[in-house]
Amino acid sequence: MVVPDAAMTRISVIIPTLDEAARIGGCLEQFQHQPGSWEVIVADGGSVDGTLQVAAGHGAVRTLAAPPGRGPQQNAGAAVATGEVLLFLHADATLPPGAHGLILSCLAEGSVVAGAFRVRHQPGRWTSSWRRAFLRLANLRSRYTARPYGDQGIFVRKADFEAVGGFPPRPLMEDLHLVRRLARRGGIRVVRAAIQVSGRRFEAGPVKAFLCMTCFPLLDRLGIPATLLSRFYGRPR
Repeated sequence: MVVPDAAMTRISVIIPTLDEAARIGGCLEQFQHQPGSWEVIVADGGSVDGTLQVAAGHGAVRTLAAPPGRGPQQNAGAAVATGEVLLFLHADATLPPGAHGLILSCLAEGSVVAGAFRVRHQPGRWTSSWRRAFLRLANLRSRYTARPYGDQGIFVRKADFEAVGGFPPRPLMEDLHLVRRLARRGGIRVVRAAIQVSGRRFEAGPVKAFLCMTCFPLLDRLGIPATLLSRFYGRPR
């Protein structure tokens, strides 16, 4: 159940970017149509394509230069956020309608400390049928895994985020390590509504992307160094 003043509860949206000039505008525009109180922060890791300039052109959006890497960028954004709740959103993501209320309703459950959405990957115009199959498999992952990935729009109370030390300094899978830390404090819930994200990584290398998605968490738990895994994964964008 949402608390009476939920509409006034500020959610700080932290968007890590690196050369996202082609997508950041559309991502930011969605907040003109999403009800609720939002603070939008773009934490850029060194773009050279004008990403920060595009973001700065969107009125109330706050921009800042951050150390490269999704973890450091998101930590930098969280450090300046003023909202009670943090939402970590990728630049190619579109929230479901009424996301503000969905987030607060989820966190209003006493045992829940953090959550995320289901994901629906959007295929490109010329994506072949066999590549679309990999996108559907990626969508199913968000329905059945208990630990959400970063592309699902992880949200958490700022107090809980700070209590676990934020994102760890890792070149890869910083999202899963954050979620594992948060799970020690309470429940992690995946909201049934879906966030829409670009299928660009799966379209560029579907087999590789699928193997990374399914195998890397296990390899990480087995102690394979993140630096080694990141060489195979490539730039995490």
